[in-house]
Amino acid sequence: MPRILTIGLHPSAIDFTKYPHLDEQTLTERIAQGEAALRAAGLDTVSCLVGADPDEAEKTVREALDGDSFGVVMIGAGVRMAPEHTILFERLTNVLVTMTPGIRFCFNTSPETTIDAIRRWT
Repeated sequence: MPRILTIGLHPSAIDFTKYPHLDEQTLTERIAQGEAALRAAGLDTVSCLVGADPDEAEKTVREALDGDSFGVVMIGAGVRMAPEHTILFERLTNVLVTMTPGIRFCFNTSPETTIDAIRRWT
């Protein structure tokens, strides 16, 4: 079973005015529940929450990758799907490909679907 890196936007980095049905506390709880499901399933995961600044996010991901070996990375919908995060997504993808050749990518649509995304590639 490969080691898995999960990357998502830290809830404090999200503009919730675009998501009136959601708030920081609720998203934080949903992320924690998703991470608990991963642990309960026995998956070897490392969570990496990043901010919206591409330079800082790249630094955070580089630090998570440094000296560790990952076979799969799950990049969350908050990073991938918001047009304002296109550069962030590009930067993180390129860092991952450069630092971990051969890594497999998977994508969720919400914290609750993270485990399904990972299971497709493990």
